[in-house]
Amino acid sequence: MNVWVWVVIAMNVLAFGAFGLDKSKARRGKSRIPEAHLLLLSALSGAPAGWLAMSTFRHKTQKLSFQVKMVLATLVNAVWVWLWWKSRENSG
Repeated sequence: MNVWVWVVIAMNVLAFGAFGLDKSKARRGKSRIPEAHLLLLSALSGAPAGWLAMSTFRHKTQKLSFQVKMVLATLVNAVWVWLWWKSRENSG
């Protein structure tokens, strides 16, 4: 498998775990994972898992400002995928 496939898988696993951990910390009143970190993981290929985690854990679903930022992170994610796809077309 291509290394980029493994990177995408890893980023999605990390994003899902980070969202879940943040929700767990929120419930227990512990120190939270910064939103910027959750958004960065999402932007760097973890957007699908970020959205899935938001739905699964019911986390940050009421916070409109975060959802708007998540849409932007998803668009960045889409640009990364498009650039990767185009680079594959041009190299082969």
